[in-house]
Order: sequence, then structure tokens, then C-alpha cells
Amino acid sequence: MLDKTGLNEEYEKLYKEGETVEEAFARLVEVISLLRKLCPWDSVQTHESLRRYMIEEAYEAVDAINRNDFDNLREELGDVMLQTVLHAEIAEEENRFNIIDVMNEESNKMIRRHPHIFSTETAKTVDKVLEKWENVKVKEHGDITITQRLMDVPRALPALTRSEKVQKRAADVGFDWPNIDGALQKVDEEFKEFLEAHRAGDFKASEEELGDLLFSAVNVARFAGIDPEEALSKAADKFVKRFAALEEKATEEGRNLKEMSLAEMDDLWERIK
Repeated sequence: MLDKTGLNEEYEKLYKEGETVEEAFARLVEVISLLRKLCPWDSVQTHESLRRYMIEEAYEAVDAINRNDFDNLREELGDVMLQTVLHAEIAEEENRFNIIDVMNEESNKMIRRHPHIFSTETAKTVDKVLEKWENVKVKEHGDITITQRLMDVPRALPALTRSEKVQKRAADVGFDWPNIDGALQKVDEEFKEFLEAHRAGDFKASEEELGDLLFSAVNVARFAGIDPEEALSKAADKFVKRFAALEEKATEEGRNLKEMSLAEMDDLWERIK
């Protein structure tokens, strides 16, 4: 419960927690509405200024899931919800839409995209559900080009995730390797092109070729059924864990990493592996 010390009596009702979904949500909306009117920081925020917070809060929620920290997950989901309500509040002030519009539109979309639940159609497997979802999305978006579908993948997504989605949409119309072998050969080809550009000292070409190399690696991951974002994240975790073991081992031997040569650190690294 909140500490009522120094409570502003005008807003005392907001200290009472909602006991139903309706009460709790209405309370949150009212709190944020007041912050927009009275708080020096909240009142000057815009959709643009809040972009980074929307991304940060989503990632923090995902991090809580990865750590199985449900107390933290509850908090982070609240922060994600805060961002949603705050953006809706700003939009309402601009006479664009409000939080009711947001919720109704989402409910309507879920009903449309689940005809196997809300109408007479059937879908007994996950694959069939996903197929119907995509079919409904295509109908909703109307007669658009494949290029437009590729461009619709948000640029704000992590680059690996965006690349995978772009590749999958191109593959949906048959623009794809017949199997993983072609994707693997492409990785080898792009690596050689990057090496050539790097050795020539051409930074711009090196950047482009490295991008092509990473894009090709994502294609391999897609064929192998591997989430490239998750795979890279696990690789980073593994590196951090091994580096921690490296530093611990060096300390046990009375050595300081900053004073060790690369060869000495590499020797320790191999022993740890």
C-alpha cells in the first residue's frame, strides 16, 4: 500500500487500489491524465521523446521473462502499460484517438484474426492458426505489392529480427533458396567479399559487405529454424560467462588481466573452454 504521509487530499481517492479490472485500469488512466496536466516532466513529453522508453520497457519485460523473475515481470509489464496509456493520453490531447479507441481496435483485430474462435472456421494446429492469421492480415492490408510488405516490417526492430522477417516475406512468394545449402554458400561468398574490401582498406565497402554477411547468416538461421536474435544473445552470454571465468582464473594465479599479454589471456581462455 502507498504511504499516505503528506497526502494531497484532493487526490486521496487515487490511493485506493482498484479491485476489478475496470477500477484498476480507470485508476491508471486517471493517474496518467493528472501527470500530463501537473508534472513538469510528463507534461512536456511527446510521442517522439517517449520512443526510447517504449523500447527500453519492452526489453526490460523480456529480460524479466528470461530470468523467470515474476515479481520484476509484474513491474515491467506495468511500465509497458504506462507507455501505452501515456501515448494514448497524448493522442487524445491532439484529438487523434484515445485509450478506448486503442483497446477497441485491438479487440476487433483479435476477433478478425481468430476466425477459428469467433466464427465457424476451424484450425486445429498452430500452423493452421498462423496461416489464417497471415491470410486475414493480407486481406486487411488490401492489394499491396510484395515490396510494400517488406517495407512494412518496422525499421525500429532489432536488425537481426527485421532481417529475418523481411527474408520470410520474400520467401512466402518463392524468392528463396531451395535449401540451406544455397544459404550457406552465400555466407561463404559474402565473407570473401568482406575480406577483399577490408584488405583494400575501403571502409564504406567493408561496412556494406559485412552487412551482407550478417544478412546471409540470418538466412542460414531461418533455414535451420533458429532465432538469430536469441542465438546471438546466447553467444554474448557465453562470452561474458567465459570472460568472468578467465578473470577469476587469472586472479587465482595472482595475475591482472590488464598486465597480461594477449597470448597469455588466450592461453587461459583455451584452458577454460
